[in-house]
Amino acid sequence: MCFTQVVAGFDYDDALGKTFLFFEAQRSGKLPANQRVKWRGDSGLQDGFQQGVDLVGGYYDAGDHVKYGFPMAFTVTILSWSVVEYAKELGATNQLDYALDAIKWGTDYFIKAHSQPYTLWAQVGDGGTDHYCWERPEGMTTPRTAYKIDSNSPGSELAGETAAALAAASLAFKPYDPQYSALLLLHAKQLFEFADQFRGSYDDSVPVVKDYYPSTSGYMDELLWSAAWLFRATGDSYYMNYVINNAVEMGGTQIAITEFSWDNKYAGLQILLSKVLMEGQGGSYVPTLKQYQDKAAYFLCACLQKNGGYNVPLTPGGLLYWREWNNMQYVAVASFLVAVYSDYLNSTNTQLSCPDGQLYSLDLLKFAESQADYILGKNPRSMSYFVGYGNNFPTHVHHRGASITSMAELASPVGCTEGFEEWFNRAGNDPNVLVGALVGGPDKNDNYVDQRWEYDQSEATTYNTAPLVGLFAKLYGAVQQPAGQPF
Repeated sequence: MCFTQVVAGFDYDDALGKTFLFFEAQRSGKLPANQRVKWRGDSGLQDGFQQGVDLVGGYYDAGDHVKYGFPMAFTVTILSWSVVEYAKELGATNQLDYALDAIKWGTDYFIKAHSQPYTLWAQVGDGGTDHYCWERPEGMTTPRTAYKIDSNSPGSELAGETAAALAAASLAFKPYDPQYSALLLLHAKQLFEFADQFRGSYDDSVPVVKDYYPSTSGYMDELLWSAAWLFRATGDSYYMNYVINNAVEMGGTQIAITEFSWDNKYAGLQILLSKVLMEGQGGSYVPTLKQYQDKAAYFLCACLQKNGGYNVPLTPGGLLYWREWNNMQYVAVASFLVAVYSDYLNSTNTQLSCPDGQLYSLDLLKFAESQADYILGKNPRSMSYFVGYGNNFPTHVHHRGASITSMAELASPVGCTEGFEEWFNRAGNDPNVLVGALVGGPDKNDNYVDQRWEYDQSEATTYNTAPLVGLFAKLYGAVQQPAGQPF
């Protein structure tokens, strides 16, 4: 059995609390009375009305004002997974209610967007017109056209990921609001059936998304991923049979990959199904589940630099590095998966076998901690890439709302191009601190340019911050664990 050796170098409790402020800053719709981020106001209050559907609510994905259903659903899936795994730690920090609120802001929107069993509204607004303007969400003048998928124009990635989000959320809410949990599960089942029965790529049906959130991995990963979450939420063997019977054809046991993201779900799927095997619930499915676990090990060993040379690169400062654009999204979610798997190893008293050696639960936890600490300031620049944490964090975030004085202080409208002239190019710090935002982060040499125009590095997204909820909760719990106790 492994024991905790996590050192309290950073205030994970404080960092955890800040994650939920970011989600409040990204809200679209009519803001609630308990809204803590006061520089935000109501926005998008007529979304969907032109198409005869109520699509008010949900989240803006990043520094713009399009509501993209695909990354929003992934964000909610990861938030929900964090609650499923770390509700105890979230409760100990008095953050559980905020976590559930963050999930519900997304799931309430998905329920409205799923207006019929085989209809799901995919997006509100379009990137082309939205990116032409630099405005506050409260005063945006760009078109709010809504786009949908249905049986004639299917989108298995979107329907599948939304099913996964609602299934995971049903698990998160089950102990606290069984009625709402049941409603979420009903929608999840219908959406899975829609995704599976009417197969097709969502970016073919909604071509305006191709330049922003195209599905490069196809939809087979979302079908398996959503089925796995539905099995975890229901225990229904139908969904387990689905991931077993389609394991080869859909790539679940064939694809070994070194990244996990809003687009590619294979690594998360493989780790999720490893839990079933490790807890002795595999039954006759053990041989196939073992193949899933082998692929999960490939991802984990690659992150921990033990994969026989096929590893994820590290920057000189020790940060996992995938690509130039928004690298932190991959760091955050990979670190979350590593932390989750460390718990699976610990609870089953097992090890991770890599080509370059055996890894124990504590090895994984310490690596996840190293990535979290880099994010919070233990890096060559001594800079926190998590806005609002510490004394040295980005002050020129690529974010329209943060970069323009709020309407409460400056009521006059900010025009479409005026925003670029007066605010985007402004040398001063953001008038509104986007607390809880995880920016795209440094380049492969640990260099960072704190400028709004450097969006590869300075833009933040909901799916950047979402994995930090579980990661910080886990690290907080590990630090609080009494010495000599298993974590």
